[in-house]
Amino acid sequence: MSTLATIPLTTISGSPATLADYAGHVLLIVNVASKCGLTPQYTALESLYQTYKDRGLIVLGFPANDFAGQEPGTDQEIAKFCSTDYPVTFPLFSKIPVTGPAKHPLYAALIAAAPEHIPHGLWREKLTSYSAKNGFPPPSALPELLWNFEKFLVGRDGTVLARFAPDTPPDDPKIIAALEQALQN
Repeated sequence: MSTLATIPLTTISGSPATLADYAGHVLLIVNVASKCGLTPQYTALESLYQTYKDRGLIVLGFPANDFAGQEPGTDQEIAKFCSTDYPVTFPLFSKIPVTGPAKHPLYAALIAAAPEHIPHGLWREKLTSYSAKNGFPPPSALPELLWNFEKFLVGRDGTVLARFAPDTPPDDPKIIAALEQALQN
């Protein structure tokens, strides 16, 4: 794996980790939130993980509270939510910042490697309207993350292969095609 593999991480249960723990796998890294309109993507992410894990895919969830305070819970509360409301079995990590000056080094590296996402729909326009109506700042400009559930596909060698917009469903044909190709390598 590339330098992504050496960045210190913490699992949601508090154990130290790095992406080197997943060397040789294809990774789908997602910033998640439990109180977002996109939270139902947990179900599709789990389905994707179950479908492809035997071929080498690992979905990694990184809770973040950067967007409209949509992940306010503690790691323990998030872990409980992800075991009851949206029962997921893929690895979850400790809550981290994914935007701004305090951005976690993992997300700084992911964004540097893939400064633009593959758009899906009119999500930026919807977020701009939502933010204005609710008194939130407007969505960040690229290369920053747009919102919760942005997805980074990382190849077996640690290379960032693609970045998908938050509103791209995990089972979208663009993600499936990129995933299939990555799993063949």
